[in-house]
This record gives sequence, structure tokens and C-alpha cells, in this order.
Amino acid sequence: MSSNKSNAADRTARAQQARAEQERAERRRRLLSIGGVVLAMVLIIGVGFVIQRSRDTSSDVAAPAAGQGEYGVTIGAADAPHDIVVYEDFLCPFCGALEEVSTDDLARLADEGKVTVEYRPFNLLSRIGDYSARATNAFAVVLEESGPETAKAFHDLLFENQPSESGPFPSDADLVALAVEAGAEESDVADGIESGARMDWVEEATRAAQDAGVQGTPTVLLDGEVVNGGSVEEIADALVAGVE
Repeated sequence: MSSNKSNAADRTARAQQARAEQERAERRRRLLSIGGVVLAMVLIIGVGFVIQRSRDTSSDVAAPAAGQGEYGVTIGAADAPHDIVVYEDFLCPFCGALEEVSTDDLARLADEGKVTVEYRPFNLLSRIGDYSARATNAFAVVLEESGPETAKAFHDLLFENQPSESGPFPSDADLVALAVEAGAEESDVADGIESGARMDWVEEATRAAQDAGVQGTPTVLLDGEVVNGGSVEEIADALVAGVE
């Protein structure tokens, strides 16, 4: 009888020990699960912060007003009551998105005499490849050889045909074709685009942007003040609201 009681007690003790071990294992599993969620949230927040910092444009930008820069193309009357400056890179996807949502409104406001707008491309994304420099060189060639109206049309076509940051990238021949589509004479611009004849302009425009305090693209100024927003739509809306 005592042997049976002893065996029952042993079984009960083992069962209690097993339950205790199971409960400890369950607590560890829950803690690990919670820890994993917290770590994932920290990583997501951290990555978002890095992305936002890469897009952040400092408010401490001292740039010439629209129409007074040396490295860009201007639309609108010189004596308009407002001015907008857009620093951009032809490969920057956020610049392309801003161009898409703002170009019609800014052109309308410029035509109405309310604002002078100057687009100042430069080479920010050289770490990705040579397309930014080649596209900006092509823009400078068209501006010099074919004038500002054709250069603005070429500027717009470069964004309408903007490649992905991962490529493939347009060739120099493709850039020549776009310049011709914009209204340039092929004989006027082909050699300069294909030879990189205005890479000095590209370097000077890039240096001028850096000297002004531009740290990212797009950097947009309205009447000398940097316009920030959580999205390109918000930036575009702020520009229209500030001018109208």
C-alpha cells in the first residue's frame, strides 16, 4: 500500500514539474515573441528615420531668388510678386513625382504673372552612376545651344521619361533624341551631349547648390523659404497656396 502511495506521489510530482516546465517555456515563448515585435518596430522606425533623413532638406538654405541663378531655367515674369526655386536631380524619383504633380499649376501661375519659377538641376546622385551628370550636361547643352524655352521642354521630357534608380539608363543617343523632340536641332546639340561638353557646368551647378546649403532633392524654396512636407503632394499644395 505504501509503495502504491509512493508511486502516486511520484507521478503527481512529475506531473507538477512537467506543468511548471511547460509554463516556464510558454512564458519564454511569449517574451521572445514580444521582444521580436518590439525589435521589428524599432527597425521599422529606424529605417523610416534614415529614409526621411535622406529626403530631409534643411531650412538653412541661402539661394539666389528665381531668375537670379546662373544654373537653371526660368519661367514667368521677372517682376512677379512671388518666386519659387526648385533644386532637383534628373534621376531623383521624388523630383520626378513633384514635377508630375506641380508642373501644370506652376506653369499656370507663371503664365498669370503671379510667380517666377526657376528649375536648378544638379548632380546629386553620382553614387548611383553617371546618368545624373550626363542628363544635366545634356540640359546645359540644350540651354546654351537652343535657348530657355527648348531647355524647359527638354527638362520636362527628361522627367516624363525618367528611368528607375536601378536602371537601365538612357544612352547619350537617347538624350539627343529627347532634345530633338523638345525642339532642338540635332546638329546643334548632338556633339555636346555625346562628348560631355558642359560637364564643367554640371560641376559648377552642383557646387553652387552645395554652397547654398542644399542637402537633398527636391529642395524647394518659396520666396526664399524652404517648403517642407510629408509628401510631394503637400509640397505642391503649399506652393500653390502660397502663390494664389
